[in-house]
Amino acid sequence: MSLNKVILIGNVGKDPTVRYIDNGRGVANFTLATSDRGYTTSTGTVVPERTEWHNIVVWGNQVPFVERWVKKGSGLYVEGKLRTRSYDDANGIKRYVTEIYADRVEFYSTGSRPADSSQATPSQPASTPYVQPAQPAGPAASEPSDVDDLPF
Repeated sequence: MSLNKVILIGNVGKDPTVRYIDNGRGVANFTLATSDRGYTTSTGTVVPERTEWHNIVVWGNQVPFVERWVKKGSGLYVEGKLRTRSYDDANGIKRYVTEIYADRVEFYSTGSRPADSSQATPSQPASTPYVQPAQPAGPAASEPSDVDDLPF
């Protein structure tokens, strides 16, 4: 058994580039920054903040969401697979690129409000609407409730 799964929470480095290939299938690419906080050890050594940049590739039904809503600076939750590919550069040197092929892309917020409320965006893509569960049928549903019976 094996598992190839990546979960990242970070900020978009630049606006995504979206292109459509021959059969109309879309692909979006963008970079995502994740950071480890800096700290000071007990001996006084200062360890600076470290930022990692990740190349994100989105195919399929998530592309319209990325194209419409994701912008530079957006806080995102990204879930996907790690893939590495190689190519030969102009000088014939073999280069390697590691990318995250995203299966899931959603906005991630720390609770702060956008500076300009006119550009507010949905918190996550619409997938399935929430359906209110039906009220239970039977005598308990039809009996009047007595406010005095509340335990608080």
